[in-house]
Amino acid sequence: MTPQRVAVLRALVNCSDFVSAQTLHARMATVDRAVGLTTVYRALRALQAAGRLDVVRDETGERLYRRRAADGHRHYLLCRSCGHSRPVDSDVVERWVEQTRETSGFVAVEHTVELTGICASCRPTTHGNEPRPNAEAEQAHQAHQADQAGHAEQGV
Repeated sequence: MTPQRVAVLRALVNCSDFVSAQTLHARMATVDRAVGLTTVYRALRALQAAGRLDVVRDETGERLYRRRAADGHRHYLLCRSCGHSRPVDSDVVERWVEQTRETSGFVAVEHTVELTGICASCRPTTHGNEPRPNAEAEQAHQAHQADQAGHAEQGV
C-alpha cells in the first residue's frame, strides 16, 4: 500500500461517521499530512476497490467514506439531518444478492443499498407528544455533534 493510502486510511480511523473526500482532505491538512485532494480521491477509490472502505451517498449524491469494519461489508442507516450513521442488519439483502447472482448467470454482481432517515435526536417533535429518544441514541448524537463542533473549531 502506498504511503498516501496509508495516510488516508489512518485519517479515516479518526472519523466516527462517514466523511466526504473534501472534509477528509481538510482534516488531514490540520494534522500536517500534506496529501493533495486529487491524491485523496485516488486513494479513496483504490481503498474502496480493495474492500477497505464502505461508501454511501448523501442527499446531494456526494460520496461519503468510512473505514470498513474488520468483519466486512455492511449497510448503514444515515441521518439526513446530522449525518450520524449506524450499521443495520442486512443479511436478507446479502442472501437476495447471492440468490440473484446464482439464478441470473451473472458474475461479479455488485449492489448498492442506500438507507436514509432522521435519527431520534434530530426528529422534530409535534406538539411535544412524541416520545423522547432513548438515552443511547441521545448520547451517540451528542458525541457526533461534539465531534463535528471540534472539527469546525479547527477550521475543518
